[in-house]
Amino acid sequence: MDHGVSIIKEQQKVIIETVKNITRGDWKVLVVDEATKKILDNAVKEDDILNHNIANIERIEERREMNPTMDAIYILSPQPHIVECLLADFERRRYKKAFLLWTGVLPGDLSRKLTPMRPLIAGFETVFIDFIPRESHLITFRDPWSLPIFYHPACNELVAEHMRTMAQKIAAVCITLGEMPKVRYYRPRNPIHEASVLSGHLARFVQKELDDYKEWDPNFPPQSSRPQGVLLITDRSMDLMAPLLHEFTYQAMAHDLLRIKDGEKVTFHMTINEGTPAAEEKDMELSEKDKVWVENRHQHMKDTIEKLMDDFQKFLKQNPNFTDQEQDTTSLNAIKDMLAGLPQFQEMKEAYSLHLTMAQESMNIFQRHKLPDIASIEQTMATGLDEDLKKPKNTLDQVVRLLDDEAVTPSDRLRLIAIYVMYRDGVIPEDVKRLLAHASLPPSEGEKISNLELLGAQTTRGLKEVRVPPTPLFPRNTKNIAQSEEYALSRYEPAVKHMLEDLCRGALDPTVFPYTNPPLEPAEDAQAMQGSLRSAAPRWASANRRQVENRQRIIVFMAGGATYSEARACYDVSEKLNRDVFLATSHMLTPQLFLRQVGDLSVDRRRLDLPKDRPKPRAPAHLFERPAPPPMPAAPAPGGQRRAPVPPGGAVAGQQPRLPTKALGAMTLNSGRSSAPPPPAAAGGMIGRL
Repeated sequence: MDHGVSIIKEQQKVIIETVKNITRGDWKVLVVDEATKKILDNAVKEDDILNHNIANIERIEERREMNPTMDAIYILSPQPHIVECLLADFERRRYKKAFLLWTGVLPGDLSRKLTPMRPLIAGFETVFIDFIPRESHLITFRDPWSLPIFYHPACNELVAEHMRTMAQKIAAVCITLGEMPKVRYYRPRNPIHEASVLSGHLARFVQKELDDYKEWDPNFPPQSSRPQGVLLITDRSMDLMAPLLHEFTYQAMAHDLLRIKDGEKVTFHMTINEGTPAAEEKDMELSEKDKVWVENRHQHMKDTIEKLMDDFQKFLKQNPNFTDQEQDTTSLNAIKDMLAGLPQFQEMKEAYSLHLTMAQESMNIFQRHKLPDIASIEQTMATGLDEDLKKPKNTLDQVVRLLDDEAVTPSDRLRLIAIYVMYRDGVIPEDVKRLLAHASLPPSEGEKISNLELLGAQTTRGLKEVRVPPTPLFPRNTKNIAQSEEYALSRYEPAVKHMLEDLCRGALDPTVFPYTNPPLEPAEDAQAMQGSLRSAAPRWASANRRQVENRQRIIVFMAGGATYSEARACYDVSEKLNRDVFLATSHMLTPQLFLRQVGDLSVDRRRLDLPKDRPKPRAPAHLFERPAPPPMPAAPAPGGQRRAPVPPGGAVAGQQPRLPTKALGAMTLNSGRSSAPPPPAAAGGMIGRL
């Protein structure tokens, strides 16, 4: 399955080519900060950088040796404390010359601080790489605070600045992909929540960033035979069912049910070589380097298990000496036991052990906690149709029966209540209390339900209030739905998938998804989308690399966090409709994280621990320290004898240590710092305007 371009490789290319163009065969030091090191670690191997005449990689916040004979390349975040760190390096003349690369636009006030240091600056450039590619077509900003900033009522004054930051990162993704896309955004039909304007405002911020960049670089975007790309900006309120439903494709199911650690790396903790003397606990990484993961993550769990077992059977046929004819090779546990005895195939063994363990643990939870029954009623409520595609009956009875079942976990009970309340388009407040009581959940959990209103859900209504059911965002055509008993628990399709399919058909409603810059002829634009669909490559042409490179690129940004089911939908549309669809978001959501963050929308803002509410980071004091002056030459002792050498620590045995010199005693942390007034914009100030 060829997904065409990879955002990981595109970002890699920008980093390596930029470093190569500066070193040009001369040795240099590379200096990074905490944030840019994470970007580099995610995108490139250290050796890939060191191989291009980089002598060493150093952190700007840490203590470093002076190196005044060698030039330095700095890859830095455009933050005030990082600029202070850089000024400290300049004042100490730590390196010979500096090539400055900023991961985002350096604001004008920070740029002006660098002007006195212009003689030391050999280059100044903005490289738009301030994002974390997680998969070939999935990008995150690792910013889980984005959801409360956008939706918490007490965070209103943070929204504009946060949008500007998000817009620069979204523009960076477009610039890295070489796209100047048409920008469209989600505008709800009949909004009831204050944040309904979120996508529209964010889209205009992004449009300005792209326009400013094009004004600075008239050659952008680079020439290409691809159709012009599209950027769709939407937010979590477009689909509140997706983060709550149980999903049974491998990646989504594993993240929902298993203890997967989602930090700088995505890892699963397990015992490898279990039952053998070589057994050890290990954090196993789930990444693009793991071919088994990449091939199976979007498959239904049933298909994943079949594929894992089939692949193992093929391995045994190719290596018959590893098993005898009587061994069972048809169960997950038996295969895991056999894997423990294959030390010669360590890498393959670890990969298969990881995925067989994850699949087995997921299926154990699936059976133990009644997930087939839960998912059946979830799918009915989310789609509004039962398994026979008819209007459902006795929904409340089925929900209450599961709420009373001890096998159903408390978090699953809360998810069921939230889905039921949205399915009914609101219930009387007393009913929420009754449902929570059935579920044996504390009344305080009701806040998580009512807080969904901040994201556009209708959760309550009056006892005698008559309400017209809302028009579905994407009405379902039940005639074309293929019924399959095996996949009855996966009938719901995220709104993102319907949005992309309508876009590719030229049928996306311009009143609900307007343009920031409307086309002169909307009908022509729709025809262009259909035209590119008609020119989709036939199957026999998929091997033609040129065809893949010509695929239109669509970037979806989901404000407030995206789900793994939405990521899968983007890959599906890429494959079926011959596009390259990229999903970008602030952070990835699991159902547990989503409900926790929704619950936080009513807590005191101080409890959120937002980065903006923490003390501002400052440059470490040690960067401004002056080295101690060299010791004075010792006077000869009477009689021509020399004094005994001073031992480490500065004091001769039996004597008090010498007091510091006056010069050292008069030092302050700010010694030697420039006190000149801010001069006009520094080199590269034109980039700072963006």
